[in-house]
Order: sequence, then C-alpha cells, then structure tokens
Amino acid sequence: MTLLKMYAITAIVLTFKMVAISLAQGRARVATGIFVNPEDATTFSGTTAAEEAPAVQRAARAWRNDLENIPIFLILAWIYVAAGLSLGAFVLYCVIFMACRILHTIFYLNSVQPLRTISFTVGALTMLALIIHLVIGVVLA
Repeated sequence: MTLLKMYAITAIVLTFKMVAISLAQGRARVATGIFVNPEDATTFSGTTAAEEAPAVQRAARAWRNDLENIPIFLILAWIYVAAGLSLGAFVLYCVIFMACRILHTIFYLNSVQPLRTISFTVGALTMLALIIHLVIGVVLA
C-alpha cells in the first residue's frame, strides 16, 4: 500500500458515500411525492410544496455536514501524501475517518443519538490528529 493508493481509496469511498446520500434524498422525494420544483412534481406525479419533505431535509442536512468535513479532510490528506509522511498513521486516519463519516450518515438518516454525535466527534478528533501530525511533520520540520 502506498500513501497515494490509500488517498485514492479514501476519496473514492467518501465519494460513493456522498452519492448514496444524494440517492437517499431523491428516494425520499419520490417516496413522499413532495417536490419543490413543479417540473419534478409533474414528472413524478407528485405535488408541489414550498419546502422539501422532512426526510429530504434530514438527508440534505447530512449532505451539508459532509460538505463541511470531507473536503477539508481530503485537502489535509493530500498535503500529508505530498509530504510523504508515515503510511501506518495515514491508513489509520483514513480508515477511522471513512468509517465515522459512513456511520454518521447512517445514524443521521435514522435519527440515532448519541451514536450520531459520537461518530461525528471521533471523525473530527481524527481530523485534528491529522492536523497535528501535519504541523509537526511539515510545518515544524
């Protein structure tokens, strides 16, 4: 395994996870039959509403949470790869972060607390550990 290969695996897995949340939003729209766009309501024999159904809103909030976390992690991870730091630590950072993001989405969509918060926190702490590693291994080196 190389740093680049682990980075590629991480980016691919997280992309598929985000595709899955997009599909969850679409599925929720079709299942509820509520659409904010009139053309969608017409196409899918639904009704037009001023706002999305609650299930769609929940999936959208999970999506936004991903957008607040995944790009930052991938940027930091790319710096790590470019710096050529420890593979073992990088694998741990990536595997833990991926698992936490996947679990966070599952728990978010299914309204499971406190596991949603725990998975978010562990993922955030993993990103913090990555940042500290970068400060020590790149900035202060």
